[in-house]
Amino acid sequence: MKARTRMLIAAALVLGVVSGPVVAHAAPVPVPAGVTAPAVSAPPNAAALERAIAGLGAEHRDATAALVRVGGTSGSWRGGSGVADVVTGRAAFEEGRFRAGSVTKTFTAAVVLQLAAEGRVDLDRPVRRYLPGTVPDSYGAVTVRQLLDHTSGIPAADGPGDSFEAQWEHRFDVTDPHDQIADALAKQREFAPGTAQHYLNINYTVLGVLVEKVTGTSYEEAVSRRILRPLGLRQTSFPSRTQTRIHGPHNRGYQAIARADGSRELRDVTEWNSSDRWAAGDIISTTADLERFTTALFGGRVVPAAQLEEMFTVPAVKTFGKEEAAMMTAGLSRIALPDGTVLWGKSGGRHGYNTGMGATRDLSRTVVYSVNSTNAKGEEMNPVVMGIVRAAFAR
Repeated sequence: MKARTRMLIAAALVLGVVSGPVVAHAAPVPVPAGVTAPAVSAPPNAAALERAIAGLGAEHRDATAALVRVGGTSGSWRGGSGVADVVTGRAAFEEGRFRAGSVTKTFTAAVVLQLAAEGRVDLDRPVRRYLPGTVPDSYGAVTVRQLLDHTSGIPAADGPGDSFEAQWEHRFDVTDPHDQIADALAKQREFAPGTAQHYLNINYTVLGVLVEKVTGTSYEEAVSRRILRPLGLRQTSFPSRTQTRIHGPHNRGYQAIARADGSRELRDVTEWNSSDRWAAGDIISTTADLERFTTALFGGRVVPAAQLEEMFTVPAVKTFGKEEAAMMTAGLSRIALPDGTVLWGKSGGRHGYNTGMGATRDLSRTVVYSVNSTNAKGEEMNPVVMGIVRAAFAR
């Protein structure tokens, strides 16, 4: 496998971006008729997985810890490496909780699709019909489906800035989603709804408010009542609007900061207010819970079959500002491996934490990871994450 190919595969799972077909009403990628052989038949390559997470800790360049679960009908493997914190050097908690970032979007999408199955939300209906006065007439008829697959044209809300130091200075700020929505929609749209795809948190912030309006309860309670409690995901939760800590056993997150003398500081970024991500990225979970969620979701136990197809349908539009095909679905991404294997998944990054969950559609192989990356929001792929993804599908 060429180095560039490896990079593209890892990029797909790390950033939640993929290449794929089709639009608003496009057909999902079909399962070939009469094909019964699993997409992955070989058991997980334990040696490759062990190598992928070996040697993590305070001195490792890219990560201080990693937790991995590989499963499915072809076999299972689980492991952990690194340290829970760099001060004491104690071993990482293999059942530790972590910030799962944009994996939250999969939960949000699942709730919206449940509401669609119940006839309480029409995916083709304009959002303003559910949230009057929210989306300006100048935007056109932005639909619920276009929020789900990031083809709405709504721009991002303003924030403290992209640099780590700017975000660090505002790490305890409490953000109101309604303020974010008002800020974003006060700007001109980026493109006509349904004509391009731009992966932005604002789409799922609007969906969080829509869930609250339709269900008459908080977004957090809606997800808990509909997904967390029925599936027994007891270690998965949402922080309160003012919460900055991760409750329960967890591996601390760090950001590597370069010093003037060429050395580096590992700044502890574990405590952080994530209200600015809310329905787009503030869930806290474990690898065991995310593995259970992935298996239940793909197995049709979370979203009914008709609506579940939305998660396996990629819009037939280009990525905003590029000539590349769209890459996201309603809550997931499509990743095509060089050997022809197709997996679907979602990843997330919060400072100190890179998370990913994915599977082949037939559940012959699942993979969930949490990597305590020392540059979790960096533009480059984390080498440890890349190694995990490669090892999870190694022959």
